[in-house]
Amino acid sequence: MAIQTAERTDYAAAHTTAVNTGAPKRVAEMLDTVSLYLHIPFCHAKCHYCDFNSYAGMLGLREDYVAALVDEIALAGRRAALPDGAPRRCRTIFFGGGTPSLLTAEQVAAILVAARDAFAVDAEAEITLEANPGTLEYGHLDRLRAVGVNRLSMGAQSFDPALLKWMGRIHSPEEIEIAFRAARVAGFDNVNLDFIFALPGQSLATWQDTLERAIALGPEHLSLYSLIVEEGTPLFTWVKQGRVHEADEDLAADMYEYAEARLATAGYRQYEISNWATPDHACQHNLTYWRNLPYIGLGAGAHGSFADHRYVEARGVRDYIAHVCATLAAATSAHAADEQPDERQNAEQVGAHRQRLPVIHTAGSGAVGASNNRSIPFPLPAGAVVADDAIPRETAMVETAMVSLRLVEGLDLAAFAARFGCAFDSVFGARLADVRGLGLLEEAAGFLRLTEHGRLLGNEVFMRLLPDE
Repeated sequence: MAIQTAERTDYAAAHTTAVNTGAPKRVAEMLDTVSLYLHIPFCHAKCHYCDFNSYAGMLGLREDYVAALVDEIALAGRRAALPDGAPRRCRTIFFGGGTPSLLTAEQVAAILVAARDAFAVDAEAEITLEANPGTLEYGHLDRLRAVGVNRLSMGAQSFDPALLKWMGRIHSPEEIEIAFRAARVAGFDNVNLDFIFALPGQSLATWQDTLERAIALGPEHLSLYSLIVEEGTPLFTWVKQGRVHEADEDLAADMYEYAEARLATAGYRQYEISNWATPDHACQHNLTYWRNLPYIGLGAGAHGSFADHRYVEARGVRDYIAHVCATLAAATSAHAADEQPDERQNAEQVGAHRQRLPVIHTAGSGAVGASNNRSIPFPLPAGAVVADDAIPRETAMVETAMVSLRLVEGLDLAAFAARFGCAFDSVFGARLADVRGLGLLEEAAGFLRLTEHGRLLGNEVFMRLLPDE
């Protein structure tokens, strides 16, 4: 069973009214901006359930990795610049991992300086860094806050010591509380705590205790995720071998519904399927994903979505560093060739360089995927791309609808029409007729959203957004 959220209608209606005014214009403006995702792949230990691109035992490569990332950020800024050469606006920066808090504050500062040099980073940009409670101490947090990190996201996962040990986490429940209080002392007034439910052997009472201890700390944001058994992880092997049994689906649903009700009484507003926040503390970076807006992913294994293309970077730490170095060398060679007096030689060298770079064919200005005969080749912003795909217009529409319906506010129909040049119902009306008839979708104040019942059956709606084969 896919667990979806049950919406608190009063908040959804109020928030819908607040964000609807001028929304199409704001969405159009945001399509010309980016968020930066910076992947830091280092960990002290690999958790049993984790399929993220992360590596233990490679901390000795941090310095070389950060140097490559700084160079890639500068390259991305040049490649993503606006047509007039001005730096592109950046609204949010997110250090994900891995365990980004394993970087020194000086390394984080160098990365942020590079980002601000390469992009027009908003003065009040949300800058998030993921952290492991077991590796944090006050002095480090104090320095991170001083260099510009203004949001901390801690992978707490549970307050049950046995479950933490089973997951392969290196911290204790007490260390979560110590790290959280240290963050407050360091000046962090925007802190997220991640937790996982539906863990094998986890009872409802254990989950309730974890939520109570989390609420008692008073974080501004909570992310609650149901455990997913990912192929390629030790957990996947254990489940396949019968050594571990996945949680009962009904119990998982009970855990979710309890969290929804308890967090509502504690003053948290649910704004996405797995995320709750106090007022004005929704994660702005993740809203980039849920509104299907452009983002530039940089670092080993990072994904990005920019100029109607989706791309993936080299996964291995050494491979990533080598790719960035090769791309920079090729760019330097091409630049030197530009200055050669022999124009034929120059053209040959630049042409050879361009053949080594991924190419985007843009549709020009206007709505995404607008009919246009122009095809403008230019390299993707990232410097270690190993795969990329064009995003067809209909795919972009499907993805925008699908991720937006994860939000409590739902899909802004006017913004959708402004972005794609067509009404939502002209494309999806017939596909969704049956789920509308079943009461899984509703329209209110210009937004299409899942009903309370629909949130329990969200996948039934999402699958109907896909075109027939």
